Amino acid sequence: MTLFCWNIYRREKEIRRDTRGPSAYLCVSPFLCGKKMNNSNPAIHRHAIFYLPVIPPARHSDILLYFYTKFTCLKLVLSEQQLALTIQRLSHQVLENHLELDNTVLIGLQPRGIYVSDRIVEQLAKQVAPGKIHYGKLDITFYRDDIRDQLHIANKTDIPFSIENKNVVLIDDVLYTGRTIRAALDALLDYGRPAKVELCILIDRRFSRQLPIQADYVGKTIDSIITQKVKVFWKEKDGKEEVGLLE
Repeated sequence: MTLFCWNIYRREKEIRRDTRGPSAYLCVSPFLCGKKMNNSNPAIHRHAIFYLPVIPPARHSDILLYFYTKFTCLKLVLSEQQLALTIQRLSHQVLENHLELDNTVLIGLQPRGIYVSDRIVEQLAKQVAPGKIHYGKLDITFYRDDIRDQLHIANKTDIPFSIENKNVVLIDDVLYTGRTIRAALDALLDYGRPAKVELCILIDRRFSRQLPIQADYVGKTIDSIITQKVKVFWKEKDGKEEVGLLE
């Protein structure tokens, strides 16, 4: 897969320079070679698996994403109905341990955790008075331990209340190495000293932890290897709602 993507990446400059319109295609052969062709003479390209239309300028990231989703196997972890039921169960578990949400605040982690936290808060609003729900969103970009190694886009932090001596429930989508949660704990201290911090996770990838962090509320626990990737789809971002495991 890496070699395949590299061939596509190498062809980026040729695609951007030589294509003249939608009649240009990226031809992919079983021998992992990328070639530019014109659809006027497809007979000489019978070895191709398929043709990808390229409308210039074509970014290599778009091409890589296309082939990554084309050739990877998506194993369904949670369907749309299962995902809705899982979120409903998580909200009930939080409410069971924090009746009426007294002295309790909910904080979703930017950027992907807020999709889960928004839905949990929506479910909680059906059980308790909306005025009792204290909900914030936390960005941890500048607290990450890989901030110098990778480019990260900062998101907005919105915590319009103090967490001093409060019970805090952190909400995120996937628990993997634990480094994101470690950064979140550091970021929380800027807003007060909480009495207790709990972690609510939609998907727990166990056996992958690099730090001693464990979730208190878990939607689903899965076993996965390092080459696999958990992808959570949301309607407002992806047009569908489900959780899949990319092989």
